[in-house]
Amino acid sequence: MKQIDKIILHCSATPAGRNVTVSDIDRWHRQRGFASIGYHYVIYLDGSVHPGRPETQQGAHCKGQNARSIGVCYIGGCDKDMKPADTRTPEQRKALTELVSELRKRYPGATVHGHNEFAAKGCPSFNVAKEFGV
Repeated sequence: MKQIDKIILHCSATPAGRNVTVSDIDRWHRQRGFASIGYHYVIYLDGSVHPGRPETQQGAHCKGQNARSIGVCYIGGCDKDMKPADTRTPEQRKALTELVSELRKRYPGATVHGHNEFAAKGCPSFNVAKEFGV
């Protein structure tokens, strides 16, 4: 198993309420030249958690951080004008909290970050440090 020291949270940068699937993101990422979807997990609007890349494979979600991180993406993150907004449904919030907790147990010492800590982006459109106490 590879060494993981970060859990990096993302949004799909899609408008609130728009259904997007792992297959959609996989297609978008392949169009950008990726081998497959760059995230390890995707959280749908209903709070269901879906696998992307296997955890044993390096992600393609955060330049300079992929080798030692797990990428988690929730669907949404933009308002109707495509500006960053915390659009998480209550089900997504619950699922994200549970998934991060599970990943922290699996990777003791891993810290939790928003994509915006490593890139000039609004992603994941909420304050990760405040929400996850990091």
